[in-house]
Amino acid sequence: MTAPTRVLLVDDHRLVRSGFSLILSVEDDLEVVGEASDGAEAVHLARELSPDVVLMDVQMPVMDGIEATRRIVAEGGSKVVILTTFDRDDYVFAGLGAGASGFLLKNSDAEHLVEAVRAVAGGHALLAPEVTRRVIEQMAGPAAPTPGASSEGRRDPRVDDLTPRELEVLVLVGRGLSNAEVASRLFLGEATVKTHLSNVFAKLHLRDRVQAVVLAYEAGLILPGDATDPPRG
Repeated sequence: MTAPTRVLLVDDHRLVRSGFSLILSVEDDLEVVGEASDGAEAVHLARELSPDVVLMDVQMPVMDGIEATRRIVAEGGSKVVILTTFDRDDYVFAGLGAGASGFLLKNSDAEHLVEAVRAVAGGHALLAPEVTRRVIEQMAGPAAPTPGASSEGRRDPRVDDLTPRELEVLVLVGRGLSNAEVASRLFLGEATVKTHLSNVFAKLHLRDRVQAVVLAYEAGLILPGDATDPPRG
């Protein structure tokens, strides 16, 4: 039997933590192993409990969630999902810059919260649909006019080591397709797509699908507006 995903809850409001705990604890594959009321306590408990996923509030006393995320991710092992009531770009950018693997608004329904924990624990990145498009486009900046080329028409050197098939996979992931959708589009098995994607991550030194989408924009592989869905597994 597979061990349940271990979750650490971080929020300065006890009622919020209790609500999240209630939602997650009814799932057989999830286990809440601890709670913290500020970022400093979160860093301490992450070291002590080694959770798989940390659900992290942003605005807290002692140490905010962004700095706590940066420290937890730097120490390795735990993945962080940023949770906030504020639909603000600066929180999203700062959280992703600190190494968070996901971002959800606190008003997301219970099903999305559970899906977020499972997705991030499985190695995927997750962003709330409300903020995905502008996060990607603002992080990436203006895309090059010709797919795969710089503004001077030269191929982006970062993708030179990719095989043609790996490049195809990166483009489709950049457009927001899931592994299953990429497999269907390219007439491949899903396991083969996962292998190609793992190779892309390794060659380009990418942490997750969000970084892959950003690089695809920066490299001119896709143009603004091509990505219509949130990055997902």
